[in-house]
Amino acid sequence: MRGEDYISIVTEMTARAYSGQRDVLRQASDAIARTVERKNNVFVFGCSHAGIIAEEVFYRTGGLAVINPIFFPAMMLNTRPITMTSSLERLPGLGKIILEKNSVGEGDLLILHSVSGRNAVPVEMAIEAKKRGVGTVCITNIAYSRSVTPRHPCGKRLFEVCDTVIDNMGDPGDAAVTVDGLPEKIGPTSTVVGAALINAIVIDAVNRMIEDGIVPPVLMSANLDGGDEHNARIFEEYKDNIFYM
Repeated sequence: MRGEDYISIVTEMTARAYSGQRDVLRQASDAIARTVERKNNVFVFGCSHAGIIAEEVFYRTGGLAVINPIFFPAMMLNTRPITMTSSLERLPGLGKIILEKNSVGEGDLLILHSVSGRNAVPVEMAIEAKKRGVGTVCITNIAYSRSVTPRHPCGKRLFEVCDTVIDNMGDPGDAAVTVDGLPEKIGPTSTVVGAALINAIVIDAVNRMIEDGIVPPVLMSANLDGGDEHNARIFEEYKDNIFYM
């Protein structure tokens, strides 16, 4: 299998994950819309490469200005040594601290991305969020999660502790391409599929807000004429719901 096979795999996987979960995706988009309409806050978090989805969906042209990333520096890809991210995401107690230090409170919404769904930090964040009256949505790989043991002391994986569970329908281990003569698979799929799914969710949330008579706080490109002025108005109107400025 070669590069063109990867494109086919990712395209088919994305279509399958979207078409097979329309009701679940609608729940997620409705949760975002309701949270924004109430003037509560939306947060998104992922460890290491899973955190790329948090970067994808905030302060982004055509995206909602009120989606706030939770960035914990020691779990981002510029950490050195990078292996420290793998150690820290398994550490019980850390997820609670991260949640407490990021202004997440009752009525808010927390979106978590974890492909294996087994590590302590995202599981603990979901558990602690629900204790605080925070809604939870996760994007994960259920087949992958079911094939591994949980690492949080509660004995559960992410898909077992979230309100709304979105399956990226990838392969266990994430990589999906086999090459003759190589025992390991190559070509991870979770970033591509996850980015497509979360953008689709945001689009549907925007449509829901319009149906409800709300003008969605959608950002324009700062490189378009009028973009800076448009975005400045949104930042002012939603200054109490934006934590990355």
